Amino acid sequence: MLISRENRIDGRGKNMAKIFNVTGPCIPAKHYMTDLTERIRQIREMIDAGAYFTINRARQYGKTTTLAVLDEALKEDYLVIRLDFQVLGSAVFRNESVFSPAFLRLFLRELRRRENGSSEISALMKRMKEVLEKKECCFDFMDLFEYLTELCEISERLVILIIDEVDYASDNQVFLDFLAQLRSCYLERETKGTPAFWSVILAGVYDIKNLRSRLRPQEEHRTNSPWNIAADFDINMDLSRNGIKEMLDEYEEDHRTGMDTDEMAGFLCDYTSGYPYLVSRLCKMLDEKAGVQDAGGILHRNDAWTKAGFLEAVRELLLDNNTLFESLTGKLSDDPRLERMLKELLFFGKAITYNPANQVVNLAIMFGFVRNEEGRVIPANRIFDTLLYNYFLSLDEMGESDIYKASLQDKNLFIRDGRLDMRRILERFVVHFHELYGNCGEVFLEEEGRRYFLLYLRPIINGTGNYYVEARTRSLGRTDIIVDYRGEQFVIETKVWRGDEYNSRGELQLAGYLNDYGLRTGYMLSFNFNRKKQVGVREIRLQDKILIEAVV
Repeated sequence: MLISRENRIDGRGKNMAKIFNVTGPCIPAKHYMTDLTERIRQIREMIDAGAYFTINRARQYGKTTTLAVLDEALKEDYLVIRLDFQVLGSAVFRNESVFSPAFLRLFLRELRRRENGSSEISALMKRMKEVLEKKECCFDFMDLFEYLTELCEISERLVILIIDEVDYASDNQVFLDFLAQLRSCYLERETKGTPAFWSVILAGVYDIKNLRSRLRPQEEHRTNSPWNIAADFDINMDLSRNGIKEMLDEYEEDHRTGMDTDEMAGFLCDYTSGYPYLVSRLCKMLDEKAGVQDAGGILHRNDAWTKAGFLEAVRELLLDNNTLFESLTGKLSDDPRLERMLKELLFFGKAITYNPANQVVNLAIMFGFVRNEEGRVIPANRIFDTLLYNYFLSLDEMGESDIYKASLQDKNLFIRDGRLDMRRILERFVVHFHELYGNCGEVFLEEEGRRYFLLYLRPIINGTGNYYVEARTRSLGRTDIIVDYRGEQFVIETKVWRGDEYNSRGELQLAGYLNDYGLRTGYMLSFNFNRKKQVGVREIRLQDKILIEAVV
């Protein structure tokens, strides 16, 4: 945690200023965070209605923070028992006779913190403790749920059960059997009025509906039907631009950096699509840079919270070896189907329609790689998009691709007075690509061309610049690559040649797109499989724009 700030902490360790938090749940009194009031209100409506549901989102998406704030909001009206399955060892899930007392012990520990002096609950807790002390006592699900049901019956307040990190247990039959018992209690509550938890919330990455995807092959016959009572959880947990701006406004009030909070919120939202960890991580990096002292001991905050400072933070983040990125790339190694689908989406521009029955698409959404936008599967955000490109291209680099070797030989040709010469990059790429792959067919050009250009580009800008692929143009028969290098941006449109008329439309589209970025010069890379094509680079003037077009 960052504490080397002026006025951050006094001599007695009190009055600590807020910080951006990226480890563990955020606490409103200690951390800069967006307002969760509306999110909690929507979840509260589900709880008040007695719903059983899951909050499944990708790793570090604010689930635990949400549960903590929700817990605080509910405690006056409900008896909330909030558990974390991470504290249970894997051996606990061997069978129900081992799981049941372990669960009861965890439950009892939390109940001690929550009960409000009721004599009946105190007596129940005493009996729970006594049964747990009998080491040789056989204790199974039936015994466990008798105690849980009794608590729900004698409690003056309705009882809410929240279990965080259920993924820790969700790949074995004992947990499915536990869900079956919860389902049975819920149904009896509805049909017979039997006491039961008023609401149950399970939180984790995996949706309970997809439990079968985690079971080992020999266990695939096991079903996930024990949780078919779960209500749909459609509440948006992305951080909004307005929410990010309000958080930055609070930071700005504390630190007076002079940043444009609306502009910075826009950058954060555009690059992260509101992924909570990514927003917090980038803000933390900018805060740390803003707190650097000069030789005279003066803090300079104004340089970090700018567009150039933000792009530098993005570059550094993508070079970071954090646990979230490790988890994401690890998923690709575990599932070749997922890796193949993402490659097709990124490099080949394959249109993938969202289908809830498609297990691979569901996994990609669940892990945070992609999202569903109006029935289309698109990359979740620019950060993950570039992370995936870097991951796949690094595999090609290790395979010693010829175009990559050519780039390594050329890389010193493209920096002039600290600026990137994009025209020169295109000229050299055309030469190498034509020499290496000029005799390849149409399918190769269409499927491999963009990948090879990125493979050529990477070692040139790596360590200093960054790139991302613009999602808006990915499905339009073209792909726009945005390169950031030392505060300067370049837009390179890559496309397959479809004739002069199509090419002219592309030129007009690129000219219009340059307006969005406030740029006068743009670049086009056309992969042309016409045998009469004229290979090379030419300059086109269109209105007030200059277009540098390369044809291979």
